[in-house]
Amino acid sequence: MACKSTIERMKRVEATVKKYAELRRKLKAAGDYAALAKLPRDSSATRIKSLCALTGRSRAVYRKFKVSRIKLRELALEGKIPGMRKASW
Repeated sequence: MACKSTIERMKRVEATVKKYAELRRKLKAAGDYAALAKLPRDSSATRIKSLCALTGRSRAVYRKFKVSRIKLRELALEGKIPGMRKASW
């Protein structure tokens, strides 16, 4: 389980990105990179890190399911993901 501070920080970053998205788009279109540099760092979309929706784990998170590889395997073995099963050959 990731620490609560990491999860809360990502929520804050996502809110900041959403707040400045339109302004950043306009500044980029105008080519005003000096004004763009004065915006908060967390307003850039590249600052968002994908976290597991269940545990908050930051590594090996599948975008399609928004779940880490560990939880994905557990859910698949429980049969909670339709069409997914353990490979056997």
